[in-house]
Amino acid sequence: MRHTRVLVVDDHIHAREAICDILSLDPSFEVVGVVSNGQEAIEFTAEWLPDLILMDIQMPGMNGLEATQKIKLMFPYVKIVMITVSDDLIHLLEALKRGAQGYLLKNLAPSTWIEYLHSIVHEEAPLSREVAYQILKDVSLSAVKEPQVNLTAREQDILNGVATGWTNKEIAENYGISEYTVKNHLKNILQKLQVQNRVQLTRYALEKGLISDDYNRL
Repeated sequence: MRHTRVLVVDDHIHAREAICDILSLDPSFEVVGVVSNGQEAIEFTAEWLPDLILMDIQMPGMNGLEATQKIKLMFPYVKIVMITVSDDLIHLLEALKRGAQGYLLKNLAPSTWIEYLHSIVHEEAPLSREVAYQILKDVSLSAVKEPQVNLTAREQDILNGVATGWTNKEIAENYGISEYTVKNHLKNILQKLQVQNRVQLTRYALEKGLISDDYNRL
């Protein structure tokens, strides 16, 4: 079994311990580091290159938002999930803009954490419809509404499924294709649009008007 190497970043010792306890419930996660601020997170990542970073937003010194942006610029393939006690969409949207793959509330059940982190690792975590709408509202009104690339009909289906918040399995079931086929289509879409993950894909699609009218009525 290949372990997912995790760095935990939080300035509160009890929060760090609680996060580590949750991760210990699943042997596929291996905590390789625990640090207390954004600068330490950057330094640890540069030396050890973890697969996944669980990053608190509010920390003294360099906060999680700034650290996320710097890490993603240097190490774009490291996955970062923001950890917060509040579902404040302003912080969440800012984190997504800076490259985070997702977010988790600290008061969620451990089983929810494990399930969500697995979906992040396998790049199947859906972006919630509420967040997608907030991203859409946040997009400049002057954004270009014409697609810059040509997607096939099936790729458009897949894109709509991602923006709706479906997992790969749900997309496969809804369109009568295999999960393997969905993954291959997603790889092609990401390459065509030159984005790295589902969050960036949804934002790009909303900005450029690539989401069908049916999506806006969901």
